Amino acid sequence: MNHVRRGRIATSLVFLMFGAALGVWTARIPAVKDNLGLTDGRLSIALLAFAAGCITGMALIGRLTDRFGSSRVLVPAALLEGALLIPPALADGLVLLSVALFVFGAVHGTLNIAMNANAAEVERAHGRPIMASFHAVYSIGGFLGAIVGSLFAHAGLSVAVTLISVGLAAVVLAGAASRWILPSSPAAANMTAGDEPTTSGGRPLLIFFGVVVLCTLVGEGAAADWSAVYLRDDLGASEGFAAYGYAAFAILMTAGRLVGDRVAGRFGPVTLIRASGLIAAAGLGLGLLIDHPAAGVAGFGLLGLGVSCVAPQFFSAAAGVDPRRAGQALSTVVSIGYVGFLLGPIAIGAAATFVGLPAALGIPVVLAVFVALSAGSLRLAEQPARPAAAA
Repeated sequence: MNHVRRGRIATSLVFLMFGAALGVWTARIPAVKDNLGLTDGRLSIALLAFAAGCITGMALIGRLTDRFGSSRVLVPAALLEGALLIPPALADGLVLLSVALFVFGAVHGTLNIAMNANAAEVERAHGRPIMASFHAVYSIGGFLGAIVGSLFAHAGLSVAVTLISVGLAAVVLAGAASRWILPSSPAAANMTAGDEPTTSGGRPLLIFFGVVVLCTLVGEGAAADWSAVYLRDDLGASEGFAAYGYAAFAILMTAGRLVGDRVAGRFGPVTLIRASGLIAAAGLGLGLLIDHPAAGVAGFGLLGLGVSCVAPQFFSAAAGVDPRRAGQALSTVVSIGYVGFLLGPIAIGAAATFVGLPAALGIPVVLAVFVALSAGSLRLAEQPARPAAAA
């Protein structure tokens, strides 16, 4: 097994651990709320602290990733990801919970940038598109983490037992993966801290990529926060059936990522993104127009399929704008995109108060059309799916 293949396996394991850590935490949030006696409003403060930590980590780590090399940032961040999953379970009040979640979020955001930068390096060395496969593993990890959290809850085990067990397992997995992580070289010595990417349009292009990813994550956030509400309250589905909306979204998103690399390799990323945007827009749009629970589930499923490969392709393209500064590029794109996941559901909720939720869910439909129209921008970036000189 050559070093590139080992590097792909190791980075995939980090993506798996990254998704599982978030999935198990999400599954135990209701128990944390009950244990601390938090209202919805006070819980939202703690969750906002996690989001603020994520944005802080993503915004600040790019230059360090470029200066020292992604692998030198990825390994300690991966180890800390597991270790810092534990403190939120031990917090005895809102203040300590918020501090613990901010720190966990900062490491989570740091690892997000470092592992995507390393994945881009593995992709370049591999010589063909493989970025979507990493994100498929992340989706699988999130699903497994949620299942593990649910099993611990059904077994009557405490939040502390859950997060300590998973946190320690994550540390062990990260330690095992670190042995095979593809080593990366620091940025060239003549690159100053103030340098910005200049290839193919530089920073304006990266900002545009970030906006496209933001549009995609608005749809992802809408599915997570509003699919069940829409199916139950607007279409009259049972609470159990309403849960199928997000399940369909998550399953087809994972499926799309599993095949996305092959599609990108055969037809090119521009064609893939154009088709993806149209599938997302047409799928959710028709699901909303048909006004039936089954159509709603299918619509959210097609939305998941449509958005599945957008972020991986734009992350890959961003890293290829200037490979020496891939960390800074990804920091810009991921940070902007993450705002869509945070604020998109809020914007949809605000719009729903004026026009109703079915009409408000048209926002992701319009944004998916914009994504399809933006596919050509990928041609402005150097595609990284070519063999690196070192390979």
